[in-house]
Amino acid sequence: MRRRVVVTGLGCVTPLSSDVNGLWNGIVDGKSGIHPLSILDTTNHKVKFGGDVQNFEPGPTIDAKEAKRLDRFTLFAMYAGFYAVKDSGLDFSKEDPFRCGAILGSGIGGLNEIEEQMFRLFSKGPDRVSPFTIPKMMLNAAGGNIAIQYGLQGPNFAVATACASSNNAMGDALKAIQYDEADIMITGGTEAAITAMGVSGFANMKALSTRNDAPEKASRPFDADRDGFVLSEGCGVLVFEEYEHARRRGARIYGEILGYGGSCDAGHITAPDEQGRGASRAMSNALRDAKLSADQISYINAHGTSTPLGDKAETVAIKNVFGDAARSVAISSTKGSLGHALGASGAIEMILSVLACYNGVIPPTINLDTPDPSCDLDYTPNVARKANVRIAMNNSFGFGGHNATMICGRVD
Repeated sequence: MRRRVVVTGLGCVTPLSSDVNGLWNGIVDGKSGIHPLSILDTTNHKVKFGGDVQNFEPGPTIDAKEAKRLDRFTLFAMYAGFYAVKDSGLDFSKEDPFRCGAILGSGIGGLNEIEEQMFRLFSKGPDRVSPFTIPKMMLNAAGGNIAIQYGLQGPNFAVATACASSNNAMGDALKAIQYDEADIMITGGTEAAITAMGVSGFANMKALSTRNDAPEKASRPFDADRDGFVLSEGCGVLVFEEYEHARRRGARIYGEILGYGGSCDAGHITAPDEQGRGASRAMSNALRDAKLSADQISYINAHGTSTPLGDKAETVAIKNVFGDAARSVAISSTKGSLGHALGASGAIEMILSVLACYNGVIPPTINLDTPDPSCDLDYTPNVARKANVRIAMNNSFGFGGHNATMICGRVD
C-alpha cells in the first residue's frame, strides 16, 4: 500500500517576492514581477527586460564566505530551502538522516559560473580558472548543498528536463516517500539563467517577447497578442512528508500530493506537439496515479508560457483529457505575473497550486485582455476569484518534449 505524502513547508525566491505570503498576495492581487533587467547590462541585447530577482541577498541561510563558493542558482535553493524547513518546523537532529533526502530540478544549473570562467579562460589563461568552477556549475550542487546543510543522507539527486525539471523532481520525491525509501524529502527546483548567454540564446531563437516598451504587459498567456515568453529566475522548495509522520509531530499540513505523471513528445526538440498528445498523456497518467477522474479537478495551474504554439497546444491537450469538463474547470497561468523561470517554474507553481487549495482562491492570468479564439477555456482573466478548490493540477512542459504533471489536494 502506498503511503500518503503531504506538504508541510514552503519556501521561494521570485521576482515578485521571496516570501511565500508576499508571493501569494502579489499573485492574487494581479501584480507583475517583470521589469527592466538590473542584473545584466542589456545595452547590446534585443530583449532588455525579464523577471530577475533584484537585490537578492542569501541572508541568514549561509555565511558570506561560503556564499562566494556557490552559484546564484544554488544560493536561491539554499535560501528557499532554509525557509521551507523553518516553515515546516522540522528539527533534522531528531530525524533518521537516512530517511531524509533532497531532490531538486534545474534546467540549466550554474550558467553564471560557466560564463564567468569561460571569460577567465580565454582572457587570462587556464591557470586563472577557479578551482570552484565544477562544484559551482554542476546541476546537483543545489540538492547536494542542502543535504550537507541539514545532514540528509537519504535519496539525493538532480533532475534536468528543461522546464519540466521541477515537476519531475517532485514526482521522484513523491515516489521516494510513497514507496518507503524516505519519510521526508526537500524538493522543488531552482534556476538563474538571466545571463548574457541565457538572454541571447533564447532571444536569438525567437522564443522571447520583445515588448521592451511595456515589460509588465509582456507575459500574456493565452492572449491573442502574445509574442513569446518572458525569461525569469527563482526557486521553489517544498517539504514533502509522510502523512503519519507529519501528523504525529503536529505539523501544519498545507495539502496532499495525490499523483504524478510524465511523458515525452518525441517529436521536436523545442516545439510542442500541436495535438498535445504528450501533454495529454502526462495529465492522464497523473490522474490515473491519483485514482481520480478529470471532472474531480477544481483548478489547473497551466504551463501557459505565453508562446503562440505552446498555449494553443496546451489548450488542445486539456480538451483531450477533460472532454466536456474542460469547459467548467478553472485554469490560469501565473507566468503572467512571474514570467518563465524555466526549471524552477513548476515548483513555484506547485506552491501556488497547493495554496490555491489551502486558501480557496483561483489565481488569475494577468494581461489576458484579448482571448485567443483557439484558447477558448476558462483561464481566469486578470482577477482572482474565490472557489472551493479541493484538487489542483500543475502542468510543466519542457524543451526536449518533456511533459510532467503533478496533482495536489486539500486535507480537511
